[in-house]
Amino acid sequence: MTAPAGFVGIDVAKATLDIAVRPGGEHWSAPNDEAGIGALVARLQPLAPALIVLEATGGFETATVAAVAAAGLAVVVTNPRQVRDFARATGQLAKTDVLDAQILALFAERVRPEPRPLPDAAVQALDALLTRRRQLLEMLTAEKNRLGFATAPSVRRGITQHIRWLQRQLVDVDGDLDQALRGSPLWRAKEDLLRTVPGVGPGVSRTLLGELPELGTLTHKQIAALVGVAPRAGDSGTRRGKRMVWGGRAPVRAALYMGALVATRHNPVIRVFYARLRTAGKPAKVALVACMRKLLTILNAMLRSGTPWRPVGAGATS
Repeated sequence: MTAPAGFVGIDVAKATLDIAVRPGGEHWSAPNDEAGIGALVARLQPLAPALIVLEATGGFETATVAAVAAAGLAVVVTNPRQVRDFARATGQLAKTDVLDAQILALFAERVRPEPRPLPDAAVQALDALLTRRRQLLEMLTAEKNRLGFATAPSVRRGITQHIRWLQRQLVDVDGDLDQALRGSPLWRAKEDLLRTVPGVGPGVSRTLLGELPELGTLTHKQIAALVGVAPRAGDSGTRRGKRMVWGGRAPVRAALYMGALVATRHNPVIRVFYARLRTAGKPAKVALVACMRKLLTILNAMLRSGTPWRPVGAGATS
């Protein structure tokens, strides 16, 4: 491996890393641990690849991405579905770790996704707290559902005790979130700015700060596409297909949905916008998604300019 590498794909599993290089065609494996990641970085640095691509794997890729980025190499963590769609488009239907690494390298070469700076340690910590909060809420919902069907007194007692424990954990996590946000002057200023918008509560503002650090740095079209609230066309020939939204960051969309739902009642700009769409015959869900996109556009413009909520002119979209 002496020839310069152009593009690298890394398939990440819990225990191993599979690496493929284009256009040279080299590939190798390494353990997904501190020593293996260190050896990987040492092997990649002399090659100076133009781009390294990995899939998001629920956290198994974090250490590798951090080490590669710290070494000054351009790295992108991409959506697994986007890579699988790309693989199908190239006719690659088989799936192994080696093939996945090769597809990732080919994806890097052909698609050239734009590298983005990694969130700093504080943002990653906030994201971890938000992830834990979602997990606790999911467990609480599951346990409450089980309690509704439990008949044995001992089972009901155990479930009730677990629910109380989860509720205490949720309070602790919320306290940690408050401390993290209030402990940072920058985050405090950003959260206070976002919270001036009717419909944006603590859940929405914290989710945006933790899981959408790009907010305020992109155009309204870029941020809508990143979150997954930009309508995608489905036209073919003379047929005009139904516009749909999909992909993007599901936790952010879920938070925006709740924020838009509240805003249709209490935010004068969003309320009028929603009513106009409904009067024009748009289905309720379509109108609500449009409100999510408009709310996101408003918040993006506010963070970019550092301007608090003003009903007049708040709908700027640039």
